[in-house]
Amino acid sequence: MFLLVGLGNPGSKYSGNRHNIGFMAMDALHRRLNAGPWRAKFQGEAAEASIGGEKLVLLKPQTFMNESGRSVGAAMQFYKIPLDRVHVFHDELDLPPGKLRLKVGGGNAGHNGLRSITTHCGNNYPRVRLGIGHPGDKALVHSYVLNDFGKAEQPWVEDLCDAMADFAPELIKNPALFQTRVQEKMVARGHGDVKPVTQGAAAKKD
Repeated sequence: MFLLVGLGNPGSKYSGNRHNIGFMAMDALHRRLNAGPWRAKFQGEAAEASIGGEKLVLLKPQTFMNESGRSVGAAMQFYKIPLDRVHVFHDELDLPPGKLRLKVGGGNAGHNGLRSITTHCGNNYPRVRLGIGHPGDKALVHSYVLNDFGKAEQPWVEDLCDAMADFAPELIKNPALFQTRVQEKMVARGHGDVKPVTQGAAAKKD
């Protein structure tokens, strides 16, 4: 069994935020895998699915980002899922918009959701890093991640989520191929060189 976790903040106020791209990824997977209904469990929303005979649990913690680890830990304990089978989908400032990279463990780069999971569960879990770009100034980061994706960003956000859902079986069987296939599809859809929003646009919603 695998646990796939999307990070974000709960509530309609945050639903379109750049910080919530992990939730968006889970919603795309939920649709594509014909998963069971979302249910309130583990201080989050959880749904069960399967890929190629492997059982999956999809999880969107509802604890707010800073306490994501409480929800992840509760789900891990209930299903007895080891840390190396917990894949966490999260926004990544240090990658260009639309880029996807995988890594296991390492630093949390100031991401409070990752920090919480490390605190409650351990650090050596696989991360699906979803590039949102950097506003160019550290002082703008907070407003940047907590503002909605703009209209110009929506096409690559939707295509990235769809590509991850398309190749979800590879994430379980062959993670390196998953990364390659997603990026190939993004290039094919014309998102090979997406530019970050400008500093001026980072501090406001479109």
